[in-house]
Amino acid sequence: MYNITNYTRTRAKTLGVTVKPSKNKKKKLDVYNKKGVKIASVGAIGYMDFPSFIKSKGRAFANKRRIAYKKRHEKNRKIVGSNGYYADKLLW
Repeated sequence: MYNITNYTRTRAKTLGVTVKPSKNKKKKLDVYNKKGVKIASVGAIGYMDFPSFIKSKGRAFANKRRIAYKKRHEKNRKIVGSNGYYADKLLW
């Protein structure tokens, strides 16, 4: 099970959503709107994210990985409401 970081909780609050550990074994987070309706499952288990990289390898390395992630997911991370959008905003 993925431990939700303060970074992710803060980002979720600014987006007006809530996050909980995912019920899907392959995902990190389930994202819920203000009415409590699940709108996305994001973050593949087995891959690290920005807060995980900071914790394990430091901020400089994490920033490099963040840049690489954003380039790799350029198309889908900008579609508001998509899984890619929430992954970008909450985990990166």
